[in-house]
Amino acid sequence: MKIIQRILISLLVFTTPVLAQTNPDWHRQFPAFKIAGNLYYVGTADLAVYLINTPQGNILINSDFPEDVPLIRKSIEQLDFKYTDTKILLISHAHGDHDAATGLIKKDTGARLMIMDADVPEEESTAPGRPGAHVDRVLHDGDTVELGGSKLTARLTPGHTKGCTTWTMQVQEGGRKLEAVIIGSPNVNAGYVLVGNKNYPQIAQDYVKTFTVLKSLPADLFLGAHGAYFGLKDKYPKMKSGGPNPFIDPAGYKTYVAEREATFQKEWERQKQSPGSRTP
Repeated sequence: MKIIQRILISLLVFTTPVLAQTNPDWHRQFPAFKIAGNLYYVGTADLAVYLINTPQGNILINSDFPEDVPLIRKSIEQLDFKYTDTKILLISHAHGDHDAATGLIKKDTGARLMIMDADVPEEESTAPGRPGAHVDRVLHDGDTVELGGSKLTARLTPGHTKGCTTWTMQVQEGGRKLEAVIIGSPNVNAGYVLVGNKNYPQIAQDYVKTFTVLKSLPADLFLGAHGAYFGLKDKYPKMKSGGPNPFIDPAGYKTYVAEREATFQKEWERQKQSPGSRTP
């Protein structure tokens, strides 16, 4: 039941820009904490930002909105790391709730911005709401990003955006090697056209590829671009109370991916019967 509730919450924040902007969890402060190994959470109560600490500096995944940067910086410093030690900046996908502040963080820290190839035009766009940030390295499916002994792999999981990226990495925790998966997004947003989309003709086929990739990934640590994907607000108190790490959740990962795929397939079939219609 809790998994279904989390999925419904994740759908709610993706319906319209108005709803998204008024969701209080998007800009609400959330405690910074260690997930496992050298992987940390430094985002808001729903907009996930991850920090990977290494001897050569930090990797940051996602920037959120400019108004969230002070909270992100505060979270990093609460962990006794330096915001200005951010050497590499990554994103899950080119939507404002995850990348609007990339230009600001680049300016503050001098970090190198690395983006999946198909999302580069959106990242460098100066249109309203876009970051207009120079991309220092263009990534392709399967490319790795390495710093100070840590290595992340960029997996292209398109559909939500053309360059939507799921990040994977291994972390060491208590003598155990854990496979972390940070899902970009498998959601079909309100207004998306899956059949007869002139701007993105292969969108439905890209979603099919995405679910094939997600189902193939070994996942111990289940994470994602939004805390609602993986039950952040439910799992954090459990972590603080002791016991097994609740973010080690391979069963939850499989359930989430299966439900999102079924929802996509249902909407795709509906739109096949009504070409040109949009996701409600």
